[in-house]
Amino acid sequence: MLNHLRDRPPIVGIAWFDRKQWLRLTDAVEDRREFDDTYEIWQQRARDALQSIEHQGHTIEMVHVEVESLMSWCNEKRLSINGKSCAEYVAELARRRHGQL
Repeated sequence: MLNHLRDRPPIVGIAWFDRKQWLRLTDAVEDRREFDDTYEIWQQRARDALQSIEHQGHTIEMVHVEVESLMSWCNEKRLSINGKSCAEYVAELARRRHGQL
């Protein structure tokens, strides 16, 4: 059974934010310039990325991020709040959901 799971393309966890959480994130990050100027631009770019990843044959899981939880996780791990740590957080959440931790 484990071999069967290894044969499947990995599940790719993608951070997803509602407008309120995205605005909270942009207030919390160490470098605001790292993020898109508006929620609408971020949302369109995220959808484009989702489509591109799906076309590569990967299974996508949109992981809704609560910024307060992300901030707590970063604090526990002694990480700055930025795009990289957010991606690590989302990957960990996706792995947990699928019993891969």
